[in-house]
Amino acid sequence: MATIHISDLSASRDLSSLIERVKQGEEIVFKEGDREIAVLHAPMPPRRTIDECIALLPKDSPVIDEEFARDVAAAVEWHREPLDSSRWD
Repeated sequence: MATIHISDLSASRDLSSLIERVKQGEEIVFKEGDREIAVLHAPMPPRRTIDECIALLPKDSPVIDEEFARDVAAAVEWHREPLDSSRWD
């Protein structure tokens, strides 16, 4: 993502083209002399909560019940050896 540094006076002359550049993913830093006074960028995409994600699951999705939880706990207990993270590097 490109960042454009521009004076507030220059920006005021052609704000519409700067907004178009923001739409393309660029970031605009407005300056007054050497001092940054504002930053214009596209908004972050909305994020869902875990409850919202669960609500989006199909109604016939498998249910994580107590039996499943016991199976997971047993699998974790069975593999208690420490992980060798050096293999991930």
